[in-house]
Amino acid sequence: MAPTVHPYEDFNDEEDAKALKQAFKGFGTDEDAVIEILTKCSNEQRREIATRFKTMYGKDLIKELKSELRGNFEDVMVALMTEPIEFQAKQLHKAISGLGTDENTLVEILGVHNNEEVVKIAQAYEGLYQRSLESDIKGDTSGTLKRLLVGLSTGCRDESDIVDEDAAFKDAQDLLQAGELLFAGTEESVFNSVFCQRNLPQLRRVFDKYEEIVGHSIEKAIENEFSGTARDAMLQLISCVRDKISYLAKRLHDSMSGIGTDDRTLIRIVVSRSEIDLQEIKEEFEKLYGITLAERIADEVSSDIKKTLLSLVG
Repeated sequence: MAPTVHPYEDFNDEEDAKALKQAFKGFGTDEDAVIEILTKCSNEQRREIATRFKTMYGKDLIKELKSELRGNFEDVMVALMTEPIEFQAKQLHKAISGLGTDENTLVEILGVHNNEEVVKIAQAYEGLYQRSLESDIKGDTSGTLKRLLVGLSTGCRDESDIVDEDAAFKDAQDLLQAGELLFAGTEESVFNSVFCQRNLPQLRRVFDKYEEIVGHSIEKAIENEFSGTARDAMLQLISCVRDKISYLAKRLHDSMSGIGTDDRTLIRIVVSRSEIDLQEIKEEFEKLYGITLAERIADEVSSDIKKTLLSLVG
């Protein structure tokens, strides 16, 4: 793993709390000071600053940030301050509760995290909203997409690294018979079972076996057999399974393509991966698109969050 943000060696929560209090004084907020303080340290250290801030001033730092800041700048600063599991739970809620369902965000969050993390995110979700993640997914989606997302939300994927060639061949045959060889329709339960339960190296081997048997990729099969949001979600999941780093680089690229930027996705990935593997994602981004992630952010992203994101990207 290669993060771009590390714990700050000369960290002093009291000094940072004082500096933030000073940044909030007077007319307007010293945004540069806020960026400097909150992007130089880890999430755990930021939360220590929040604890110290409350002890010293009797105020909740996140509430102070919300009252002082606006728009995307507020969003990115609150994201930096939020405990990582809680942050992902809140992102899932936004993806479900907005106008329509943002299924790509659901697949991203449920796809890139391991079982333990998915279970913790689901628990945090229920604690925050008094409803289970599964029930909200069921209430907001339907059909194939609903069953796929519920399957991912259980956190029950095999997490061994064992690859069984015979089992991969059988799964590939089962997928073929449930899809392209089926006379009418598609038995999507077979796809969900394989996609949501097999360990990642095994699943990649299933994809290879499928292509060996049929002569075209599993992606082509999904495009042939599924449509709409279910097709898109499955293709996103396959991309994530094949190579998580490449998948996240593509997600970042897509968030800055077209008219305007998808700021929520951009903020979520940069903030949440900055202490995990953002350095690897940066390298993959440049390899895929011939431009650095920092250059792309500088060119495409609005000024209110550009400096913060560039500080995190490094």
